[in-house]
Amino acid sequence: MSGSLAAIHPFDPAVLESPWDYYRRLRAEAPVHRDPHTGIFHVASYELVMEAVKDHELYSNRFAPAMGGSLAGSNPDPELVALAERAYPGVDTMLTADPPEHRRFRGLVNKAFTPRRVNTLGPAIESLAHELIDAFAADGEFEVLSQLSVLLPLSVIADQLGVPRADLGELKRWTDGFTAQLSGMADASGQVEAVKRIVEFQHYFAARLSEVRAAPRDDILSDLVRARLEGERPLDTPESLSILQQLLVAGNETTASAIAEGLLLLVQHPDQQALVREDPGLLPNLVEEVLRLSTPTASMWRKAKRDAALGGVAIPAGSMLLLRFASANRDETHFPDPDRFDVRRANAGEHLAFGHGIHFCLGAMLARKEMEVAFRAVLARLPGLRLAEGHPAPRHKPSVLLRGLAELHLAFEPAA
Repeated sequence: MSGSLAAIHPFDPAVLESPWDYYRRLRAEAPVHRDPHTGIFHVASYELVMEAVKDHELYSNRFAPAMGGSLAGSNPDPELVALAERAYPGVDTMLTADPPEHRRFRGLVNKAFTPRRVNTLGPAIESLAHELIDAFAADGEFEVLSQLSVLLPLSVIADQLGVPRADLGELKRWTDGFTAQLSGMADASGQVEAVKRIVEFQHYFAARLSEVRAAPRDDILSDLVRARLEGERPLDTPESLSILQQLLVAGNETTASAIAEGLLLLVQHPDQQALVREDPGLLPNLVEEVLRLSTPTASMWRKAKRDAALGGVAIPAGSMLLLRFASANRDETHFPDPDRFDVRRANAGEHLAFGHGIHFCLGAMLARKEMEVAFRAVLARLPGLRLAEGHPAPRHKPSVLLRGLAELHLAFEPAA
């Protein structure tokens, strides 16, 4: 990647597909870099990303308004405006809230992701993984996302939300709508389609919330209906929908991406695959190394509350920062030989794939469980794992924030 950093547009599709050279140059030349195309400050080193995520008093998560937080945004498309009028209003609850609101909302859903709750889910996750593999074990080939990595976490979060598995297809459509909006790459028609799906999601779950108010169950929807902010006020429907939206997307999209990326890394590095097959005790560290190298939440926004300085660079109040978690996870000053896939890496677990501080991903333990179960089942059931022939090279869906494969076809020795 030649030329000055200023000449590189960070959201160019080619850069989004393979950002590693760009990240390397950012870390070496300008670990806090104001992109002249957008005015956004990109933070690329492990030390400075960590400094920013720790300081929620200075760097706010209330970035939704600056990113066009309303469903219509600044797009005057009449169809988009009409859709937005049918939508429930957006509310800052967890991801886009600061303390004390963030702490109150997060406290309401923490119990759904406690170690005890996640460990209780373990056998069901394992059973589901093998059930999914059973469907293609005799075929000798499978498409990872549509046949395994999407369905596993999506089914788990659907069960936790009390949604019938018959509606998994709709949950996936709605997830794609949210991620398209988050991508920052959707064209005008893509924006309209994303908002259609988001409004569908809202009305579906508003109806489900009404059902459990009348007849509570043992699921997250019922937990939200029973919840009381400050011990007094129940959540209103927009607040509940905001929380459910975040649980749905965070509960399946990023984990699905990590499972697919992990399997790609294993087939690209047969020596590392052999190590894990020989010693399944390496599976937990494999999960951490996959999260470090693949980093499904590649970046996240922050907004400067007041004039600040980060890494010696002045940042005016109101500026937008893009914290490059994927770059921090390949920082050579923290991870020796950072681009190497090493299932025995001693400090793999120090990655920032789940963020850090008060906004650390509350579903991290569940995601790790799902990844470990998926990798264990695939390696136990599918010998000779390799890229399938006759398909395009793996490529990623273009997105500013999220990084995930569009599809991945793998071959293996089929069961007799």
